[in-house]
Amino acid sequence: MQSSCNLQCYHSESGDWRIMGPPLSGGNRHTVQSADGNRPTARRYTMTPESRQAALEAAGLAHPSPEAVTAPLFSTGTPFFFRLDKIQVKYEMLRSHVVDGVNVTTAAARHGYSRPSFYLAQAAFAERGMAGLLDERPGRRGPLKLSEEIVGYLLAAPAGIPGAELARDVEQHFGVVLHKRTVEKARRR
Repeated sequence: MQSSCNLQCYHSESGDWRIMGPPLSGGNRHTVQSADGNRPTARRYTMTPESRQAALEAAGLAHPSPEAVTAPLFSTGTPFFFRLDKIQVKYEMLRSHVVDGVNVTTAAARHGYSRPSFYLAQAAFAERGMAGLLDERPGRRGPLKLSEEIVGYLLAAPAGIPGAELARDVEQHFGVVLHKRTVEKARRR
C-alpha cells in the first residue's frame, strides 16, 4: 500500500532537521527585530532529562513504552532526541518513513508503535498537523442517543413517571431505545 504524507523536511548544514511548514499568511516571512534593529538574542532554557520526563508525564505526553524505541536517532545520546517524548517519537516515525524511505512496519517497530498506530498517526498528522499527534481524550464524548429534543421531552414529563416507562415513551415517539438509567440521569440534570 502506497502511503503519503504532506511533510517537507530539509537537512541543514548544522546537521539537524528543519521542518518546512505552510507559508505564513500573505506568504511573507517575518523577522523579529529589537529596538536597535538587530535580531534579539534568544534565551536558552535547559532541562535535565528528569525534569523533561516529569513535564511530559504531567502533561500526559510520555511515550507509553520508551524502552521499545530503538530508532537510531534516539540511541545516539543526543539530548534533543528523547525517547520519552511521545509527540517527537511519533513525528520521527513519520519522518523516517517519508524522508528516509523506511517501510511502515519497520518505522513503527523502531519507534515503539504498531503498524495500525502508524497509519492512525499519519492520518491525524495529515489532517491536523503536529496537533494531530496529540492523543485524543479517551472514552466517549457524552451520551450518544440523547438529543436536545429528547432531553426536553424527558424534562417536561411529570416527575412521578418511572424511568422504564419514559424510556418506552421515547422509543415510541422518537424511535430511540434508551435504558431506564439513562432516562433517570437525564432527568436529574
